[in-house]
Amino acid sequence: MTKPTIALTELVEKGADADLLKQMIQFVAQRMMEFDVEGLYGAGFDVKSPDRTNSRNGYRDRLWQTRAGDVDLKIPRLRQGSYFPGFLEPRRTAEKAMAAVIQEAYIQGVSTRSVDELVKAMGMTGISKSQVSRLAGEIDERVHAFLDRPLEGDWPYLWIDATYVKVREAGRIVSVAVIIAVAVNTDGGREVLGMRVGPSEAEPFWTDFLRSLMRRGLRGVKLVISDAHEGLKAAVSKVFNATWQRCRVHFMRNAMAHVGKGQRTMVAALLRTVFAQDSRAECHQQWRLVADQLREKYPKIATLMDGCEDEVLAHMAFPKAHRQQLHSTNPLERLNAEIKRRTDVVGIFPNDPAITRLVGAMLLEQNDEWCLQRRSMQLEAFEAVSDNPQAKLSAAIN
Repeated sequence: MTKPTIALTELVEKGADADLLKQMIQFVAQRMMEFDVEGLYGAGFDVKSPDRTNSRNGYRDRLWQTRAGDVDLKIPRLRQGSYFPGFLEPRRTAEKAMAAVIQEAYIQGVSTRSVDELVKAMGMTGISKSQVSRLAGEIDERVHAFLDRPLEGDWPYLWIDATYVKVREAGRIVSVAVIIAVAVNTDGGREVLGMRVGPSEAEPFWTDFLRSLMRRGLRGVKLVISDAHEGLKAAVSKVFNATWQRCRVHFMRNAMAHVGKGQRTMVAALLRTVFAQDSRAECHQQWRLVADQLREKYPKIATLMDGCEDEVLAHMAFPKAHRQQLHSTNPLERLNAEIKRRTDVVGIFPNDPAITRLVGAMLLEQNDEWCLQRRSMQLEAFEAVSDNPQAKLSAAIN
């Protein structure tokens, strides 16, 4: 019986008290590396052979994080060249991007967020500039292929929003806008359509971004959901022949700014009665009733409601099955929160490409997850908002 077989038998006999699963993973991984190295230099361990092309030079320790727990591995070292097991090489795209951003910041002297500690924590101490460049180039290629991909089919619903991050620019630290677009197509699938980094949310910046989506094939947009940024609103009206929906959550925040802390619960409950109505007509009727009730005590809220009724209730003109997901930018808010969580680790980015690298990698991963999920909206209801007869037929058949 060979030594590996004896070792495996002993391992199984230890039972659950020895954390069998983790030790089995360790055993299999170690054997995989041994077989791999033997194949590389043409001979087994401590075996004399004319076919041998290299020899061993001990081991180096490596901690491998798995779902079963941390596994201690001993990676074989060679006297000539180097060896690294293939099953340890892949990282999640966003993790690679985080590594590249932090390393690039380190190289360029950015130390505002204890970059040294972050690099050590991620196990990347001593990495060279050439290795950083190769890692960054690999990520950039995938991210740009994703962000510049052609868009096919009709996309009736489009959510757009921005978040801000800090970047070093000409010796100064400035805030820049990261704008993101998410849409749902007539198959009910949700995807990230694109992102862009710019100095602010000015109208020309938004217009150029939206037109770039059109050039890539975006069509069939019926409803655009966003906050009430004037530059964004102007860009939407220029680029799309679509209805604009003012985010309900942002509207509520704006309204609550005019109410004292003690009265906010009451006013919020009154406003929510508008959104509890079933039909479009009832919703508008309740809106005007609530505005009149608030006019004497809260004139600023009443004025706000007078000016944005159609904007906040725009989603009521669309299929009832979709309305719950159309009234706000909540899908993007959750995505932006995750982006901020990751970018806060970096603190200050060394340049705009580093932002695109990290945020783009995160969006790529999120998009992959969405593609694996079931449809985010009821398919049959798209028949009422699609310009494509084939899409309508497909929806009817399904």
